[in-house]
Amino acid sequence: MHPYEEKMLLELQSWQQEMLQEPSFANKMAKTVQNKLNSYIPEKVHQVATTTIKQMIRAVLFGAEKTRQQPFLHITLELKEAVVRERIEFYKKAAAAEGGLTGVGGFLLGLADFPLLLSLKLKMLFDIATFYGYDVEDYKERVYLLYIFQLAFSSQEQRRQVYLKMVNWEAQKHLLPPDIHQFDWRTFQQEYRDYIDIPKLAQMIPIVGAPIGAVVNYRLLQKLGATAINAYRMRWHDEEKLLH
Repeated sequence: MHPYEEKMLLELQSWQQEMLQEPSFANKMAKTVQNKLNSYIPEKVHQVATTTIKQMIRAVLFGAEKTRQQPFLHITLELKEAVVRERIEFYKKAAAAEGGLTGVGGFLLGLADFPLLLSLKLKMLFDIATFYGYDVEDYKERVYLLYIFQLAFSSQEQRRQVYLKMVNWEAQKHLLPPDIHQFDWRTFQQEYRDYIDIPKLAQMIPIVGAPIGAVVNYRLLQKLGATAINAYRMRWHDEEKLLH
């Protein structure tokens, strides 16, 4: 095995152990508090939030066909990941700039940040999937992107459940429902909203929201990028085992 691949597998194993960790006491308490707060929100509000996020994500997922690149094939893992990291840096800087601009305007511009940032995150995932050699025109590959998104922006309990759906993906993907409408959008939007609520609220403070928005967005893209790298490393490793 190539030295780069040996190093990568050690990093992957550490990440996999992190994904499988049981929620700590602090995680459980935070989740309990968040669930209690969510229970005070009227059901109609939850339904509107779920529908809105679903439509926003579907617009990006299915609108990206016009701009998607051809999958990267027949190049080494090391070269693929060099290109992936370069692309992640581009999106991190773009997200930081966007967060800084919307943070200047306080609440109203802060609202505009949500769909813009969501779009950047999903487009970055599209690029990463392509660089690893996967064709995102396939509906099941798009579901995998949503799972990566959930891994990055969910509570530890939910993260563990999602991770288990991604292990041995070649077998797991055949169990998926035939339509993306059947995806669990309610859990998706609630976990995502709960994860980013506090830092994004701070971004809505006029003037000081600008540096906060820039830093928060940069770190969110950084986390998503690192999660995506390990998720695709896991698939690479599974495929290598099948070949040998």
